[in-house]
Amino acid sequence: MRSAGGESVPDMAVEKKKVTEQKKKERTGRGDSRGTGNPDTMAVTPILKRDADGLFLTDGTLKLRGDFRRLLPRIRYDNLGHELIVKAARQKRRADAADAASPLIADATAGLGEDSFLLAAAGFSVLLFERDPVIAALLEDALCRAAADPDLQGIAARMTLRKEDSLAALPRLERAPDVIILDPMFPERQKSALVKKKFQLLQSLENPCTEEDAEALLHAAFAAKPGKILVKRPKKGPYLAGVRPAYSITGSTIRYDCILLKV
Repeated sequence: MRSAGGESVPDMAVEKKKVTEQKKKERTGRGDSRGTGNPDTMAVTPILKRDADGLFLTDGTLKLRGDFRRLLPRIRYDNLGHELIVKAARQKRRADAADAASPLIADATAGLGEDSFLLAAAGFSVLLFERDPVIAALLEDALCRAAADPDLQGIAARMTLRKEDSLAALPRLERAPDVIILDPMFPERQKSALVKKKFQLLQSLENPCTEEDAEALLHAAFAAKPGKILVKRPKKGPYLAGVRPAYSITGSTIRYDCILLKV
């Protein structure tokens, strides 16, 4: 604003707004290259490190590693059957399935492999596909530790990691999976309060799934000719690529959309 004599004087409301915005920038670290951000709070690219317990991902404050031992309470006999992923994956054996072969599941978006571990504990053989090299390294390290753990090695033996993009790999599988699991990362899941801070490290490595990505992923799953495709979604999230499932199995925060194929 201007004084009666025409001299500029500060508009207190504007100045207060500027101070407030500056403080917000300092708290979030979103300053410019001239140092308006607080260097102590600016985002740090996560890096891989190793300690006595194995490989982990860190941003200097948070630490994330694959750890199947913490899932032991969930695979107890009286608990495992109640796991949503196990309920959704169960189905009648395929007509062309070998009698000696255990049901085969392909986890197309494995991440740290926790869903795959639960399925392997339930008796499935699981192929885990992970295209991101950092996430794949964390998963591989967790599997190696599990293979050396007497409590976990039988389960780990049914888990096979494929460090490649499932988009290209699924249509080339020699054996058609009984079930394919799809768990693409969407923007709404990134912002959800349900996502723990540690897993924000994981999500910082991959871009959210676009509509085009979703369609391509689903197309690759169909090309593998499984008996069933399971799509893991937020409880109130939209269908993947708009494809309506035959049925859904819903929990408190997530659901599995079950797409059945004729085989």
